[in-house]
Amino acid sequence: MGLLKQNAALRYYHIYLHTMAKPSLLLIDALRKAATQLSNNKPYEWGHMGNCNCGHLAQVLLNVSKAEIHRHAMARPGDWSEQLNDYCPTSGLEMDRLMFGLFEKGLDTTDLQQLEYLSNKAVLQRLGVSALRHNDRAHVVSYMRTWADILEEQLLETLPLPVAQPDERPLSIGVINS
Repeated sequence: MGLLKQNAALRYYHIYLHTMAKPSLLLIDALRKAATQLSNNKPYEWGHMGNCNCGHLAQVLLNVSKAEIHRHAMARPGDWSEQLNDYCPTSGLEMDRLMFGLFEKGLDTTDLQQLEYLSNKAVLQRLGVSALRHNDRAHVVSYMRTWADILEEQLLETLPLPVAQPDERPLSIGVINS
């Protein structure tokens, strides 16, 4: 398969087949914590790499400041989406190391690009809307909370539930009839 066909196939996967991040308690908690901080009026500025949608999640997941994220991001041009397109694990750039840290937490480039633009189809469908304003604090909060709920449901589906065997008797709690 030629390089153009490979890129087209990857683009198709990320747009149409990609579902979302690997569910984990850490990521679910981080999404909810970032949403709570935003709803409690933590500074928000979509045009600031450390204070935007991805920046707020990165602050919580990686325990870095908005200033650190912004400083790392200024080493090359572009917003989160563009920088994710240019991600190179061997570049030595601090922003690429930061992105790798997010990937280690279960996210991928598509998850982060969709967070930056509030565009994951499953989240939008759950919210009952076709689009959100990516730079609207209330929309970001709703998106993060809904995404966390979906991930939590996915995580719960993977947990084994105990099944009672047919020959097991109910536990006696020691109640004596008088």
